[in-house]
Amino acid sequence: VQLQASGGGLVQAGDSLRLSCAASGRTFTSYAMGWFRQAPGKEREFVATISSSGVGTYYADSVKGRFTISRDNAKNAVYLQMNSLKPEDTAVYYCAARRYYSPTPAGYDYWGQGTQVTVSS
Repeated sequence: VQLQASGGGLVQAGDSLRLSCAASGRTFTSYAMGWFRQAPGKEREFVATISSSGVGTYYADSVKGRFTISRDNAKNAVYLQMNSLKPEDTAVYYCAARRYYSPTPAGYDYWGQGTQVTVSS
């Protein structure tokens, strides 16, 4: 599976942004998907994950209630709707795929390139 994230940009605090991740390959529906982020000088952190069917979702506490992960299996795409953005959400955001759904952040096999999200105060 090849992944390509897009949709990042520069926004103000309180604004919304939607990230997209396009996946190649005919087995996209077999994969659970996740979003991660990495801020400058910090370790990469888990943001959200969604099951292969889209029924199961799980979020980091820091984004719960503000971010929504979704997927469109017909389009081989996963999305991250980010609302009420804060300066601390500034990071490079990555999408990733793995063959099972779990709240644990480890075990992702495939990663896309990142997309920069910058939130100004």
